[in-house]
Amino acid sequence: MPSLVAIVNPASRDGRCGQAWPGIRERLTAAGFEVEERITTAPGDAARFAAEAVDHLPAGSLVVAVGGDGVVHEVCSGLRGSSLVLGQIPFGSGNDFAITHGVPRNDLDGAIDVLMNGVDRPSGAWRLEAVPAEGGVGAYTVDPTPWDGEAEHEGRVVRWVFLETDAGITSAISRAKLSRARWLHGPIKYTWLGITTIPRWPRRKVEVTLDGGEAKVMDITMLASCTGETFGGGYRVCPGMSPHADAALVVIAPRLSRWKMLNLMGPVKRGKHVGKWGITAQRVRHMTLRPVDAEGRGVDRPNPLPTWIQADGEPVLQLPATLSWHPAQVMVRGAATVPWDSE
Repeated sequence: MPSLVAIVNPASRDGRCGQAWPGIRERLTAAGFEVEERITTAPGDAARFAAEAVDHLPAGSLVVAVGGDGVVHEVCSGLRGSSLVLGQIPFGSGNDFAITHGVPRNDLDGAIDVLMNGVDRPSGAWRLEAVPAEGGVGAYTVDPTPWDGEAEHEGRVVRWVFLETDAGITSAISRAKLSRARWLHGPIKYTWLGITTIPRWPRRKVEVTLDGGEAKVMDITMLASCTGETFGGGYRVCPGMSPHADAALVVIAPRLSRWKMLNLMGPVKRGKHVGKWGITAQRVRHMTLRPVDAEGRGVDRPNPLPTWIQADGEPVLQLPATLSWHPAQVMVRGAATVPWDSE
């Protein structure tokens, strides 16, 4: 029997993942897998379990994240740079990592078939170094970890980004997820959070430096980059991006009225927003993002009005931040064919 290590986040989808796990394990066993399980109880557990798997499993072994994009992020962090292979049983709210790699989100048999018959492909990641955000309702402490590595700047921590990173209104929407809309599930959750967050979001400016070029102070609405095309439950924020790219795609939206922000949600869902209202997309390998003080200068300290920056849906970091793109950081088992295979 082929074996796998399943790292399960029972809190995914507001506890439904934990309730469903015994049945999922039974289906995996019926499909011919020998399952070794690891159940998380706190943030960081999944990354630690994955790092331990790297130390004792043979090359090519399968480690399966059971849950949403949060547990996928942690498992990828622990596996990064190793010869082990990441699989997924999607059971979260957005499941955008599954979208990118062609893993069925609402079809357990289909997801198990990918584990059995899928194709292993390398996926890149951003190295994000930023300042831990202050606490708040639903927030948690961000500490340095041995699998993410040491920060180069004092007072910052490192996180690796395997799905998406963003600053501006989208990170504010995700931050709201920590304390609001816990009664909603699936992609509708992000739509509702967007509609309720945009009208009261305070404006802010950010100093942006791309690939060592000129630093520009920008009144941004959104700055986002993905390893695939989507986040937020299928919103095509970075159309044309693929996990094996040599450089990441960064999408920047300038200052938009709140009416335009609300009306942008439809085009973003379809991936039709680039070129609209001054929104740009460009390939980038390195970014420096700094808050702007009252004199209009970029500074190396957080502002009283924080600009949050996400690491795979976890909005617990803030500017200033630096990001660098690194191809082929984790091997992922996805569908036999994916749209970006031919790119």
